[in-house]
Amino acid sequence: METLEEYVATIPDAQHRTKFLTLCQWVSETFPELQLRFGWRQPMFTHHGTFILGLKQTKKYITVSPEVAAMKQFTARLDAIGYAHTDNTFRIGWQEIVDYELLQAIIQFNMEDKANCTTFWRAKPSKT
Repeated sequence: METLEEYVATIPDAQHRTKFLTLCQWVSETFPELQLRFGWRQPMFTHHGTFILGLKQTKKYITVSPEVAAMKQFTARLDAIGYAHTDNTFRIGWQEIVDYELLQAIIQFNMEDKANCTTFWRAKPSKT
């Protein structure tokens, strides 16, 4: 997969395609400095070569992957909104409203927190 259009075409439901495309376009328009690329057969947004946010469609929801550091920072807000989540992802059900204010805060956090990052992923904390 090399383009957003190819990826979106794999989403069977037309309303889901529209919602996913709208979300990706919002990210691109709100953060024009981010680059859209594909890895692990899904769209992701990067900045200066470092991962900022990944998006993936599934049958029941959109999975948003902002990395563990951002998840820790925003867990309380995710809980307040009611988005289901794990340690490194959260899910927006196809019938749920996208909280763009929260997404903007998460993306901004990652961009600021990773401003000097020279690797794709954050360094893992030392176990010593």
